Amino acid sequence: MENSNEVTIEQLKKQLDVLQKKVGKLEKNRKDQLSMAVVSGDFDKILATMIISLAAAAMDTQVKLFFSFWSLSALRDPKKSPKGKDFISKMFGMMLPKGKDKLSLSNMNMVGMGPMMIKMLMKKKNVLSLEEMFKQAGELGIEITVCEMSMDLMGFKKEEFIDYPHLRFAGAATFVADAGESAIQLFV
Repeated sequence: MENSNEVTIEQLKKQLDVLQKKVGKLEKNRKDQLSMAVVSGDFDKILATMIISLAAAAMDTQVKLFFSFWSLSALRDPKKSPKGKDFISKMFGMMLPKGKDKLSLSNMNMVGMGPMMIKMLMKKKNVLSLEEMFKQAGELGIEITVCEMSMDLMGFKKEEFIDYPHLRFAGAATFVADAGESAIQLFV
């Protein structure tokens, strides 16, 4: 009976060694990095994205945001109007919000009153505005990648996006590569 216990303990030791090697490889390939795919263009979800990103960056975590589909509205500069768009691109441009201040809430939008009420409450409670959060994100080195495929589908041009120090344009493969080496991956 003792012999069977020894074999079991030996087997457990071998399994433990194999698991420790696997964990070591996983840890070696992970960075202290947050990669977030942002597809929602709702004010409250962009706000949550920025709050989480700023908290992570303040803790010295590298942050990489991948804006795709409806979230691109938050990155549009209301002062910029690029020329040479086709009819469908112009329609998307007219129908979708142009900039952070035009985003609606995912719930309780109340015919546009919801975002105004949240913004007033944020100001009253000394919470940074979305504009201030983007400014601070730029100062902290948070990277924002604009999904080129979404940009092309919606007819947006590079010239109509905000001026942001760490803005780049790339495809989904870039996000997947970033997420693969990140300790934290989120989807908003």
